Amino acid sequence: MATPSKTPPGADPKQLERTGTVREIGSQAVWSLSSCKPGFGVDQLRDDNLETYWQSDGSQPHLVNIQFRRRTTVKMLCIYADYKSDESYTPSKISVRVGNNFHNLQEIRVSRFFLFSFSCCLF
Repeated sequence: MATPSKTPPGADPKQLERTGTVREIGSQAVWSLSSCKPGFGVDQLRDDNLETYWQSDGSQPHLVNIQFRRRTTVKMLCIYADYKSDESYTPSKISVRVGNNFHNLQEIRVSRFFLFSFSCCLF
């Protein structure tokens, strides 16, 4: 999760952070998951290691909740997923919702993905 100034489409988020174009702000948030298998939780989701990941352990929908302590503008959300690593857990649809609390969330973006590895910035 990053706050950019001007972000070229398809750019590598880590490279943009190194050049000062974006700033990672995910560490300022409280992260929670709808469910996870032991050893596949928030720490693995956020550790920047492509060999580790979040793995849900419950009925759908599977949710990642990111809550900031104060109102925060997020201009880019970057996600990496690898279908080849674990096809049964790789998302095919990602919905981004924003709001002031859990009860007034509004969907601002839906992206669909098909059977491949991807790294993308959703907005």
